[in-house]
Amino acid sequence: MFPAGNVRNIRKNTLNLWKRICFPLSKGKQVLTSDPFIMKKIIFSAFALLFFGIMACTTNHENRNEMQTTRLISGAQTKKVIAQLKDSLGESSAFRVERGVEQVAALWREQDGSDDDFAQFCKSSFVADTAALSTLFATLERNFEVIGGYFHKMDVELKMPLQLEGPEIMPVDMLFGSYDASAHLTDDLYGNRIAFLTALNFPFYSLEEKTEMGAEWSRKEWAYARMGDRFISRVPAEVQQHISSAVTEADAYISDYNIFMGNLRNDAGEQLFPEGMKLITHWGLRDELKSDYADPERGLEKQRMIYRVMQRIIDQTIPREVINKGTHTWNPVTNELFADGIVVTGTPENTRRYEVFLQNFHAMRQLDAYSPHYLTQLSRAFDATMEVPQKDVEALFVGLLSSPRVKEVAAFIATRLGRELEPFDIWYNGFKGGEGIPEEQLTALTSRKYPDAAALEKDLPNILVKLGWNPDKAKEITSLITVDASRGAGHAWGAAMRNDLSRLRTRIGEGGMDYKGYNIAVHEFGHNVEQTITMNDVDHYMLSGVPNTSFTEAAAFLFQKRDLELLGLKNSNPDEAHWLALSSFWSAYEIMGVSLVDIRVWEWLYAHPDATAAQLKEAVIAIAKEVWNSYYAGVLGGKDETLLGIYSHMIDYPLYLPNYPMGHLIDFQIEQQVKGRNLAEEIVRMYTCGSIIPQLWMQHAVGSPISIDPLLAATKEALAVLHQ
Repeated sequence: MFPAGNVRNIRKNTLNLWKRICFPLSKGKQVLTSDPFIMKKIIFSAFALLFFGIMACTTNHENRNEMQTTRLISGAQTKKVIAQLKDSLGESSAFRVERGVEQVAALWREQDGSDDDFAQFCKSSFVADTAALSTLFATLERNFEVIGGYFHKMDVELKMPLQLEGPEIMPVDMLFGSYDASAHLTDDLYGNRIAFLTALNFPFYSLEEKTEMGAEWSRKEWAYARMGDRFISRVPAEVQQHISSAVTEADAYISDYNIFMGNLRNDAGEQLFPEGMKLITHWGLRDELKSDYADPERGLEKQRMIYRVMQRIIDQTIPREVINKGTHTWNPVTNELFADGIVVTGTPENTRRYEVFLQNFHAMRQLDAYSPHYLTQLSRAFDATMEVPQKDVEALFVGLLSSPRVKEVAAFIATRLGRELEPFDIWYNGFKGGEGIPEEQLTALTSRKYPDAAALEKDLPNILVKLGWNPDKAKEITSLITVDASRGAGHAWGAAMRNDLSRLRTRIGEGGMDYKGYNIAVHEFGHNVEQTITMNDVDHYMLSGVPNTSFTEAAAFLFQKRDLELLGLKNSNPDEAHWLALSSFWSAYEIMGVSLVDIRVWEWLYAHPDATAAQLKEAVIAIAKEVWNSYYAGVLGGKDETLLGIYSHMIDYPLYLPNYPMGHLIDFQIEQQVKGRNLAEEIVRMYTCGSIIPQLWMQHAVGSPISIDPLLAATKEALAVLHQ
């Protein structure tokens, strides 16, 4: 489910100062499903979790923070120290001296000492000798892994009552779950000058510089550059702790946002969904809507009902009485609420959804003052975390959304459905030859095969063998993966040090794992395998992980698309590759629009920093309509449709959504690369490249940069073949 590159890398954690959200977290396709399924809600490390939060501080608190960011060391003093070091060490050290001293000067605070203390520190701590620098790097790398790894383990354990199936969450569970044991770590590392030692000796390079020079760097030079990303800002412990608390609160809000589907009624008072069906928004609702394409009798009616539920969530007219409660029945079309068959007055959720979103903004904006290289959350999300410029990302999205292939694929879908398309057909998933296998049959199979989490965990080595790993390596990888029953939709949470466990969480009902849960679990398992390989098999800890969360999503998609094959239901259809191309194209089309909404809402927030939750709600709805009218209304109908505002990632995982469509593009290019090759060998070859910047990673992996062209070409070819 998520999300985040390998956000578990310490370098990313401090670099952006943010995951959890995503947690990442992965939540499946977002981690969760064949489309950007659910955000990897917990793939991120505890550190990232600290920074990825969402809680606003008081005005006085913000003012204190601004005062703390005032530069203490003057430009004249900085230049003087640089000149003295260059004179004594020579031109060979000039670049590192200039970068390092300037970085330390920017981070130095009153509590760190006087101007003379600053000068003495720089002169005594700069390491010019190549061998000594290598020794320093090895020491820092080893110890950062120890610190990050054990703080992560504490975070995992403290959050278990909130994230795993079990007793009702109590206030004390929330207190412990929101506690951030590492909140004071950054302060401590500056206090004992380890942070300054690192910043002085390992220069920070901008994304532009990494792009220009990185192709010529050795692996060790890349590891040094990532060490240089480690300390580029200085966030006070109290800010980190507030963020951690807020992130946990937001995650709990979304994780407990369930709809009891058996309590929904149509205008005739009929119950369309089975008792006991409890679906989390938006992932569960969306996946149920997808599965209803296989129901020829009442599937369309069910889809229209789910669609109305989603609209009620977006505009907040949904009654609070039906959120995570089964005490009332509800007609989402008329919005009538019933208790024992009698109409009662409900209480609209009103603006709660957008209050949480607004808290995200205020928390992320609070980090602006501490991020001299990345001045806004948008910059941190793209230049720092994704490491692909925002303008390049948007150009890819608009290029696909505006492609003539969109209307051609839509017409193909309409022919298959035998009706005009409706807005919710943005989630059409019938790209397969012949008749699909009814979900009831698939659930019967998965529930027998996986009655509980232990059964799934036991079968993980066999799954890897089916995907091309040899038995010994499959056991080695899966020995570091554990499976738990999730309270939420499910997620994958990677380790933060070698030989620690990666965690696969998924929902497993009393009757065993249904097909939806299995599909999510396979997706999350892809994350876990990536997490395990990139943590344990990459040559440097500072390069562990992936360039950004899109790449871990790509790995998860590779697994998820093979879920039926893993059940022994592999389709021998010769046109399978063409169906896959159409599925990938339509999934990218859907999530690219959602991502544009997310980006534009954040741009609006920065333009209106004092907005209320009610004003934010109006803005989200207006922006969703605008994007819909630009790229979807002419294809799916529904002028001024709000559906693009339903994604939960917008609420509890700030600016994570663009990783999904990027993941689809990367996934498709990787899928083309592995065609006819051993999947396991190719995954290992590509992913052991680690967390260098995305475009260089792609050049190494598939021989070309991230692009929409391969997907557009394959879609055109698929339409030509399948229309025959």
